[in-house]
Amino acid sequence: MFYLGKVADLVTEFVLPIAHNENLTLVDVEFLKEGSDWILRVFLENKAGELTIEECEKVSRALSVILDEEDPIDKSYILEVSSPGLERPLKTKEDFERFQGELIAVKTFKKIDGQKEFIGILKDYQDGKIKIDLRNGNEIDLDDDLIARVNLTFEI
Repeated sequence: MFYLGKVADLVTEFVLPIAHNENLTLVDVEFLKEGSDWILRVFLENKAGELTIEECEKVSRALSVILDEEDPIDKSYILEVSSPGLERPLKTKEDFERFQGELIAVKTFKKIDGQKEFIGILKDYQDGKIKIDLRNGNEIDLDDDLIARVNLTFEI
């Protein structure tokens, strides 16, 4: 049986052909515990950067059939298929190029200049480094290997 990251990787392999068939882009797959429940979340979007209820239902049904046949998860879980929402993760080079100029939140694995969280405008992404204009007026370059998570964010 597979666990956490391995489940997400395996489900990614299952869902990619389904997404391609429906002209959707796979944004992310998560397998995590929330309270007493295990949740398998699949985030997709269409060319317009959205996801309709009908698209969610088609992918959910097709993926459920594969998961029932393959049975890779030995825990009871809830399958959720949805759009990534306003605070979508940025994972690929294409994501970083597409959302250049947008406000992002970055969490790092270790402290850099005394902090692990940075918020600012995504200025550039090249050679495995993101350049951010921070809210305090400074600029920072972060290597991919230091980054735990990057997502779009919005100001309150």
